[in-house]
Amino acid sequence: MKSLPTSARYDQPGHPPATITEFQGVRSLHLGTSWVQGAMRIAKPDAIELEYVQMMMMWMLFHDQPRHIVQLGLGSAALTKFCYQRFPDARVTAVELNPNVIAICRALFGLPDNDGRLNVVEMNALDFVMDPANHGAVDILQVDLYDEEARGPVLDTPEFYQACFDCLSPNGIMTTNVFGEFSNYDKNLQAMELVFDAVVWLPEVHDANIVVIAFKQSPQIDFSVLYERAGAIKNRLNLRAKAWVDGLKGWMLDQQ
Repeated sequence: MKSLPTSARYDQPGHPPATITEFQGVRSLHLGTSWVQGAMRIAKPDAIELEYVQMMMMWMLFHDQPRHIVQLGLGSAALTKFCYQRFPDARVTAVELNPNVIAICRALFGLPDNDGRLNVVEMNALDFVMDPANHGAVDILQVDLYDEEARGPVLDTPEFYQACFDCLSPNGIMTTNVFGEFSNYDKNLQAMELVFDAVVWLPEVHDANIVVIAFKQSPQIDFSVLYERAGAIKNRLNLRAKAWVDGLKGWMLDQQ
């Protein structure tokens, strides 16, 4: 993987520039501001560095053989790389509007070139989910859409979440990161609850990022089964999946 000075910039006009910083072996992605848009431990480029990004994978508790995984918002490509490498029978699509982000991920974050299973496309996420050709075709949808100001998700309306719902296959699952000003949390959760059969959010683990899991069809939850699956995920992929189940259990207790 190439190594460039922290002053390296990817700044094609018309989009926020993609920049990097490096500290204690971790390379972070920025969009011309101090906000961290993603991170990668240089010694472990294929691992997911940030805990809240790991939590975006909690759909694995419910779905172990997805055929098509879609990421809206590439970030530092952590989720895209992880899904591409760990699910060899799945197609992986990443939708990113900013060409500077795609370029820096390929140059400095180990994002592979497109092939028969991987398709990184430069387009607006709203256009992707509104396209009837994508409806019913996605098993897992991971949504992490922020601009350089990071005040809240750039797409957060009921219409957007309805389109996300429409993209999912019958047992499809969406995970999404909600971050920013406090009012954004309720706005996004209420918009999701209008659309999805079940919506669960987990306690924040990193700088006020709240990860939400939304189900097209409400699942049957057996916590003994989920803890068993969490153990297998920890052993196979080294993700803190038990904490995901703890979070789901705590959420359900709070709702009673």
